[in-house]
Amino acid sequence: MQKNINSKLIYNNQDGIEYIQFKKLLQYPEITHCYTLRSKDKLNFPPKYKDEEKLKQSYKLICDCLKLDTNTIMKPHQTHTDNVEVVEDIKELNDVDGMITNKENITLLTTSADCTSLIFYDPIQRVIGNAHSGWKGTLQEIGKKLVEKMVSTYNSEPTDIICCICPCIKQCCFEVDEDVKKLFENKFKDLENIDEIIKKGQLVNGMQKYNIDTTKINIEILKQMGLKSDNIIDSGICTKCHPEYFHSYRVDKENSGRNAAIINVRGEK
Repeated sequence: MQKNINSKLIYNNQDGIEYIQFKKLLQYPEITHCYTLRSKDKLNFPPKYKDEEKLKQSYKLICDCLKLDTNTIMKPHQTHTDNVEVVEDIKELNDVDGMITNKENITLLTTSADCTSLIFYDPIQRVIGNAHSGWKGTLQEIGKKLVEKMVSTYNSEPTDIICCICPCIKQCCFEVDEDVKKLFENKFKDLENIDEIIKKGQLVNGMQKYNIDTTKINIEILKQMGLKSDNIIDSGICTKCHPEYFHSYRVDKENSGRNAAIINVRGEK
């Protein structure tokens, strides 16, 4: 079953395995992509050390839906860095949160549970990218660094690059204390709409809270890099608001599962 969620997204359900796709990327038949839903907890991509069997099972279920080979999966060990690697073959990647490749049949996969997953495609140079941009990655501008690596490694033009922002925690739910607010304020104080990006929130036990729009920050960073506004597509979905559909760390804490962002160049034109 396939149906529209909004003007940007398609929802898919194949025998209970649920995922969304961006209409913009579906215009390019040479690539495959998706962002997974919980699928009544059939899909969960936890760190390997937590549940390797569940991870393998979830790889197989989603790869069967997308007609991908699980042996093509390139999943780094993510540690909230700004490290971006060029992937030429399947290997172990430690302390890496972003990947790019122009190789066919390498499936770039990152996981998240409220953090932002950014998936990229340059249809001219046929280069894909995938970044895990949690609040620390956003603060370190991993999206910018991934675009810079696409340009320097594969001669991509920023105006050709498409970036899709997967479901993640949105400003409505990304509540932080003064220390994190100051980090963002100092880093992004020159953004013209910083007062909209960082808003004063509620008082909790006498402590002032703040709500930060990391999606907007990523959009502004990418626009500064030269991406066209029309090529930056935000899913518009908050994972914390919809824990029935998405794994959310803010909801489930240490028991939280992980959603997967996937992109692959199949090699067909």
